[in-house]
Amino acid sequence: MSQITPFTIDVPDGLLDDLRARLRNTRWPEREVVDDWSQGTPLGYVQDVCEYWADGYDWRAREALLNRFDQYTTPVDGLTDPGLHFVHARSPHPEAMPLLITHGWPGSIVEFHKVIEPLTDPTKHGGDPSDAFHVVAPSLPGFGFSGKPTATGWGVQKIGTAFAGLMATLGYARYVAQGGDWGSAVTTVIGGIDVDHCAAVHVTLAMGARPKVDGEPTPEEQRALDGLAYYDQWDSGYSKQQSTRPQSIGYGLVDSPAAQAAWILEKFWAWMDCDGDPENVLTRDELLDNIMLYWINGNGASSARIYWESFRRGPRPAPVTIPSGFTVYPEEIVPPVRHWVDGAFTDIRYWNEQPRGGHFAAFEVPELYVDDVRSCFRQFR
Repeated sequence: MSQITPFTIDVPDGLLDDLRARLRNTRWPEREVVDDWSQGTPLGYVQDVCEYWADGYDWRAREALLNRFDQYTTPVDGLTDPGLHFVHARSPHPEAMPLLITHGWPGSIVEFHKVIEPLTDPTKHGGDPSDAFHVVAPSLPGFGFSGKPTATGWGVQKIGTAFAGLMATLGYARYVAQGGDWGSAVTTVIGGIDVDHCAAVHVTLAMGARPKVDGEPTPEEQRALDGLAYYDQWDSGYSKQQSTRPQSIGYGLVDSPAAQAAWILEKFWAWMDCDGDPENVLTRDELLDNIMLYWINGNGASSARIYWESFRRGPRPAPVTIPSGFTVYPEEIVPPVRHWVDGAFTDIRYWNEQPRGGHFAAFEVPELYVDDVRSCFRQFR
């Protein structure tokens, strides 16, 4: 991983024409027989979003908005061209700290479009230049504009190794890392393997943490236990499918933009602090920007495979012995509980609970996210 090539998002007109034709020719199922989201994304909502996607959504304007960030690709063995795609936004402040931020599923680098500029240039956003970061935000393999794995093995361990290698290629001998969802798992791997270069990590989801309840649960434990129970009973079907048969679901997701939209929108409804409507928090354009990064390169199957690769396969991540930080957002799927994670993270230096926000913190509550990243990593400059 040494060649770095500038990259600009430039989707062919033919692909956009094909997308609109597919949306207009969608074969719809009958509507759900309930008056809520309990059977999945409601037909009326998906039809409304897809009608706007076909006739109102201006991809060229959204494409230009995403292209305001410097982007690059670098070839990686085992990934199709162009290898890893990443945003590399350098701060105008020379003493800025390098920061690696990693998204998950069903997210993308779109999640970070409201936080990159405050992180890189805090003086323009009510902050102090001493809190500036050089931001590196890769697209996970098989996601967005990154290449797709050509063989098995691309679980979080290998992704973490590749991302640590990317930071080295960019010349960052010392950096910090942050992640949510699968990004939390990748960041945990980095915190365990790149101890000579990664100074500290921050995560918002403790993937793999096991409940440790002795006696009556505390309010924090009960909240997490309730989240686990709800996820197991009502919310984890997508995960079972993608961790066992990602190829099967991929045919529908890659062929039908309506299917891809419904598959993703359900999780934004379920996992955001949105009071039952994703558009209470994000604009319809923002939701579609993220879905487009799955549609453009047909990533329905390739993005699902991270579940197949990472669940019950390969070694568990090593304990994180470097300094670490957590932020608890109240509507996270399973909000972290400190003593549940202190075995996997042996040097927790930062712990904060926010009053609002859910699974997609940088997307939902960018001001709170930026404050947390600054506060967590300030002590390691």
